[in-house]
Amino acid sequence: MADEKKELQRKETRGSVETERTRNRRVYVPKTDIYETKDAIVLVADMPGVDEKSVDITLEKNVLTITGVVEPETYKDHSIAYYEYDSGDYQRAFTISDEVDREKIEASVSQGVLRVTLPKAEPVKAKKISIKTG
Repeated sequence: MADEKKELQRKETRGSVETERTRNRRVYVPKTDIYETKDAIVLVADMPGVDEKSVDITLEKNVLTITGVVEPETYKDHSIAYYEYDSGDYQRAFTISDEVDREKIEASVSQGVLRVTLPKAEPVKAKKISIKTG
């Protein structure tokens, strides 16, 4: 049963992001690992070629969207005779739950690996409501 749940989760995340693009470039869906700690959910995405200036993360209506722009490498005083490595942009979206504290989300990128930490929100505490007479 646990294996079925993991497989279902993998299948759900494989879909592509449907948005209008202004750049006529290939768009890759970055491979991503998601793990949960006691205090947070951590998302680790493999995005070779991106740095902190070329990554954009937005959160709108419970959808966390990651976009990375990679500029093709240019060679000074050389022309490309043959290449196999194809560069492109990255885009992926995740639906997050209300259990995430949106104000405390943090992200960092190092050597093409993006790490997004989604802290868990404090549980809502029961509140005693006083009753007034009259």
